[in-house]
Amino acid sequence: MKQAYLLLVCILIYNCKNTSEQVLVLTEDIVIVETPTLNLAQANRLAELPLACVGTEYPNKLGQTLGGNDDLKGPKELHPTFYGCFDWHSAVHGHWSMVSLLRQFPNLEKSTEMKEWLLQSISQENIEKEVAYFYGEYNTSYERTYGWAWLLKLAEELHYWDDELARELETNLQPLTILIVEKYIEFLPKLNYPIRVGEHPNTAFGLSFAYDYAVSVNHTELKRLIEIRAKEFYLNDQDCPLGWEPSGFDFLSPCLEEAALMKRVLSKDEFRYWIKNFLPQLKDKSFTVETGKVSDRTDGKLVHLDGVNFSRAWSLNYIAKDLPEFAHLKNLANAHINYSLPSIVGDSYEGGHWLGSFAIYALNSIE
Repeated sequence: MKQAYLLLVCILIYNCKNTSEQVLVLTEDIVIVETPTLNLAQANRLAELPLACVGTEYPNKLGQTLGGNDDLKGPKELHPTFYGCFDWHSAVHGHWSMVSLLRQFPNLEKSTEMKEWLLQSISQENIEKEVAYFYGEYNTSYERTYGWAWLLKLAEELHYWDDELARELETNLQPLTILIVEKYIEFLPKLNYPIRVGEHPNTAFGLSFAYDYAVSVNHTELKRLIEIRAKEFYLNDQDCPLGWEPSGFDFLSPCLEEAALMKRVLSKDEFRYWIKNFLPQLKDKSFTVETGKVSDRTDGKLVHLDGVNFSRAWSLNYIAKDLPEFAHLKNLANAHINYSLPSIVGDSYEGGHWLGSFAIYALNSIE
């Protein structure tokens, strides 16, 4: 029996090496999948997505509350920086995608085009108009907190980009960055209960990105507030129903986003104790969860499930970071990325206007 099993392993490994499948090794319990890589070729491929959408004004979902006829304006007039990519938040993380790729790969094929766009888009004048929009009577909660989170992620990426252009862009963006930080600080004490959905309002996601920014720029007030609120919201949570995920058009995992946030704000020992009660199954080396399956990538909601695969991956990788007992989660993260990554370039606009950012962030999470 043992000899037969070893023969089966050898056959499977041989077959995998002679097909285009991404399975490399079969162990008794776990299939080890290929680790995806963000190399220059992949970066050039993914760069096409933000370039194709940041200047595409229509179709556009403004998410605007109208106070009168005077508010009826086109996207570019309302949002001279973030008017493309179908909606404001997607335009923000489209800009983040370009900055992230340029920072990692200065020799991108279209680096000149991307830099010219960023300089034109994130201008002092344009950002002043973006700031003014948030002071409108009905706009104080605009893009709370998903768009806020991506704005701070863009600011963080510019902060780390060692380039003269980045310093100019960071300075130009600063008034909006300051405003979003102030909005977090004003809003979080008022939020009595966390929002646990698998889409934009998810509190754990919004806090994670804001926390990363606060740590990166040493914003102690924001950092401390997020630590306090995260613990108040989530510290006593137990037995998260991961089996209920994903819902039909989730692009975030409520359970895994929460776990990744708590990994940020707790010490290693505190997190080990907490995760044992919250998601005890993660420590099982045979733990798995099926990738989100997309039935129609031309449907703007159903294609969200590609997003859930990427966001699960970055959460799993963050949980596993510096904790050897969770290292097996990295393989599961790779499987999720590998399922969705081949499909997002050349896809319909419903996914192409935002999924590139999710793919890049997931690939960046691999160590």
